[in-house]
Parts: sequence; C-alpha cells; structure tokens
Amino acid sequence: MAAARYDVIVIGAGAAGLMATAELVQAGRAVLLLEARDRIGGRIWTRFEPDLGVPLELGAEFIHGHAPLTRTLLARVGAAAVDIKESHCALRAGRPTPRADYFAKVLQAARAGGLLAGNDMSFDAFLDSVAAAGLSRSERDAARRMAQGFDAADTRRASARAIVAEWSGDTLGNTPQSRPAGGYASLLAALSPALRGARLQLQSTVRSVRWSRAAVEIAGESAAGPFRARAARAVITLPIGVLQKRPGTRGTVRFTPALEAKRAALQGLASGPVVKLLLRFGTPFWEQLQGGRFRDVSFFHAAAAPLPTFWTAVPTRAPLLVAWAGGPQARRVATGAARAQLVRSALASLQALFGRGTDVAASLQGCYYHDWQRDPYARGAYSYVTVGGSSARAALGQPLADTLFFAGEATDSADEAGTVVGALQSGLRVAREVLGAGSGA
Repeated sequence: MAAARYDVIVIGAGAAGLMATAELVQAGRAVLLLEARDRIGGRIWTRFEPDLGVPLELGAEFIHGHAPLTRTLLARVGAAAVDIKESHCALRAGRPTPRADYFAKVLQAARAGGLLAGNDMSFDAFLDSVAAAGLSRSERDAARRMAQGFDAADTRRASARAIVAEWSGDTLGNTPQSRPAGGYASLLAALSPALRGARLQLQSTVRSVRWSRAAVEIAGESAAGPFRARAARAVITLPIGVLQKRPGTRGTVRFTPALEAKRAALQGLASGPVVKLLLRFGTPFWEQLQGGRFRDVSFFHAAAAPLPTFWTAVPTRAPLLVAWAGGPQARRVATGAARAQLVRSALASLQALFGRGTDVAASLQGCYYHDWQRDPYARGAYSYVTVGGSSARAALGQPLADTLFFAGEATDSADEAGTVVGALQSGLRVAREVLGAGSGA
C-alpha cells in the first residue's frame, strides 16, 4: 500500500486542528486532516432539535472572557456572542440561601505574603493554609466546589498556583460570559471553508506515528480500510487524556520513537471529568415558581445535591436545564452509571433545589448526554495543572525536532487552557511554528 505524501499531517479535527489546518492551507501547504470521529469539532458537539429553539451543546458551550479570536471567527459567519447576565441562585428546598462571596477573598489570600510565589501546593492545601485563614468555612467550601466544578479538578492534586492564575485572568471575574449565537456550530462553520483546500478524512483512526527529523509516516484505519500517509511534519492535537493512555488502548496512538521528551509535561497535567446532562421539559416550569422570581436566573446551585449546578438558556427562553458536575463529584456520580441513573440523579438534585412542592419530573420529555470520560478519543473533558506542573503546558506545546508539533487546549500557556479559545490559540501558534520550520518539501 503506497503512502500518500503531504507537507503536513494534522491529527484531530477539533478546534485546534481546524485552526491549524486553516492557517496552513492559507499559506499554501498541502495538508491531510485526520479525524477518528464521523464529524469535525472534537469536544465541540452542537445538536439541533427543530422545535426546541436553542442549540444543544453536548460539549463546549460558553465563551469565557473577551476571547477576541473566537469572536473574530464568529463574525466571519455573521454570528454574535450572546452575553449572559450571570444571575446565580443558591437554593435549598426551594428557598434562596445566601451565596458565599468568596471569589475576591480567595484571590486576596493568594496574594497575601506571596505564599504561592515559592513552592506550589495543592488547592486544598492552600485553602487550609495560614494565608487563607481569613476565609470562613463556607467560603472555603465554595472555593473548593468552584475549582472542582469549573476546572473539573481534583483539588487534592490541582495546582493552587495555576488555579489562582486562571481566576486572576480574563476567564473569570469581571469579564464577559457569553455563548455563540447558533451554538459552537457557528464557529465550525467559520473554520470549515478552509477545509476545501485540505484533504479531510473522517472515521480515520491513527494507530501509529513513526518519525525522525523532517519525516513522519502515519498508519491507521479509515472507513475505506487501512491507510498510510507521509509528511515532513505533523501536528498532534490529541487530548491530554488520550496522550496519557498506554498505547494499545482504543483511541491511543503509538509513537516511534516514543514521546519521552513529553513525559514530565504529561505528568504535570490531568484530564478532568465532567457530567453534563441536558434535560428537556415540556415547559420551563421554574419560571412560574414563586411568582416568577426565578424567571431570569442563569444558574441554580445546590451544593449537597448529586449534580450541584444547573443552568438555563437565559437570555433565550427554552424549556431546557443543563445539569452539571465536575471533578471528583462527576466521577462519583458517573462511574458505572447508565444514562437512566444519571437522569434520576439529576431529578433528585432538582427536587433538592426546588423542594417537594414541585414535581420536577412531571414535564420531563427527555435528555441529551455524551460521556466524555468513556469517549476513547477524549478520555475526559479538559485539562488542569497538577501540583508543580506550572511549566507543563508550555513544555507539552514545544515541538520535537521541528517535526512533531503539539496543539490543543492543554498546550495553551496564556491562562486560556480548558477553553475553546485556548484550543484556537494553540492551533494558530502551532501553524506559525510549522511555517517557520519551512515548507517540508
């Protein structure tokens, strides 16, 4: 079987791979884009139901912060970013309860005395430190839940330095939070035209990558059968959960020689689990409760519930609630659980939120769910930094012998990792690195 030859082979058609491909094609490179799934987008996966009125995001949903690259791409297809008024409501049996105002205090504690300027520590250890002594028990618990839910992190392992850096950046705090109009499918539409200049192969699972300086040979299985391809350079956008798996496991890739130079970087990162369950109802029943006081609420929180966070489609009106858990709680809820069990957990959580006087299951019509932990091409939702891994993202993103180049949200070192814009930025970076290394002809 003859191996087709290209200038660059890109493995993975998620946001990073699409961005890199678009830049390389524009520069006149011959690009082969390989994707194991039957669709582009990776951990972006937008579905549409004609009678629902809002897109269903099984993966990425929000734009955190200003994200100029994301907004520029959306503008290409006439799509705006729809701002969200972050109205949070903590409920216990239907009654609003005070929500700990912990965010600014956590950041102030982190800066006090330069505690994190020295040795790194886990986020749990930081919350137990002298510097955080001014935080109440409820504020510490809220900060821990935030790190677990937002960062999908195990706070016993997660780097306090990395979390504080992220929370101090443009992702959170007094920054805009929004969604793409039409869902993240709009972003894919903005990137898709560039694929006309590339060779796209869906349902093409890469099994092996043999490489030496300026020479890459890739072998795998496609819908049409086995394939081989060669190039001077390759862009690797495999998620961190896949890179950390032992070769031979479904979805993994065997590199020859092995990626020994990436071992320390891979040890400094972890793939965070999430449960995201989209619940569709006949009516948005919560908007009618207590005289409509919850009509404009964006987020509901019930700390002790199996799935502790729910959000609505506000400002769009739709009978949809998204149930969410991240980090260790997601693992506890999802391990060994079938979809029906997750739905029961979500309904139990809603019942804890709104109290027994509301039959939360009465108008349930169905649910939408994808298990990113069991997805062999994802092995988790997104990455976080473990203790001592502050340089891991940059190290993972470093090219090897000007031949293998690495992109993906886990390689973004500008405090945008774990987000779509982080993946896009990494794709742009890696394309420029490839172009700087030469044409590969």
